[in-house]
Amino acid sequence: MSSFRKALKSKQRDHKERSQPGFRNHLGLLEKKKDYKLRADDFHRKENTINALRRKAMDKNPDEFHFKMTRTQLKDGVHLVEQKEEEMTEEQKKIMRTQDIRYVEMKRVAEAKKIERLKSELHLLDAEGKKQNKHTFFVDTKKEVDDFDLATHLNTAPELVERTYNRPTLDTLANKSIMGAVDPKTVKRLAKQRKSQYELLSQRIDREKKMFVMTQKIQTRKDLQDKNKKVRKMRKETPSAPAVYKFEAKRKR
Repeated sequence: MSSFRKALKSKQRDHKERSQPGFRNHLGLLEKKKDYKLRADDFHRKENTINALRRKAMDKNPDEFHFKMTRTQLKDGVHLVEQKEEEMTEEQKKIMRTQDIRYVEMKRVAEAKKIERLKSELHLLDAEGKKQNKHTFFVDTKKEVDDFDLATHLNTAPELVERTYNRPTLDTLANKSIMGAVDPKTVKRLAKQRKSQYELLSQRIDREKKMFVMTQKIQTRKDLQDKNKKVRKMRKETPSAPAVYKFEAKRKR
């Protein structure tokens, strides 16, 4: 039976799709049924979507209102929602939920003491952004101005003129031995340690400022707990500053 089917199949002609007639070649390829099916499905899908939106618009209550209407605006046919500025960072919210003002103030004072200790150790000798001091020298004649040599006037080596600290004189360099590290590797290692200390100092200063802002925000919330006082909000709260309120003035008796 299978050999008979194969024999019949071998005699069958291959089916070929009808092509576009020659006088219609300017219209492009002839649309087949599968192409028509895809186009028809897409058309009906869009038609159903439009009908559903039309029914939704007809059933909508014209008196309906929600607060999102006041916070959106239409721009180029697209509804844009106004993004509310974040009043507090996540770190501030977390600490304010779990700790009270005394704990935050205690940590802030401890951080301030660490900052003072680091400043006393580093002296901010070569900190970036430090205001440069000016040293003015006075001479009597213009010839002295032309012949003025800063290293000779300060009695120090020319290599040490640019230093604002630890600038020994020539007599000190001749009579006393050099104290401290002179090995290039040791000097480089010490410079790296000093840089890390400055970065640590900067981080502690930022942390102390954030804790101070947290303390102010917690104190403001405690002041607002008194419901007998009439207040008016003057300025919104920001990540770097607490909100500002104006309380009703009352005469003390």
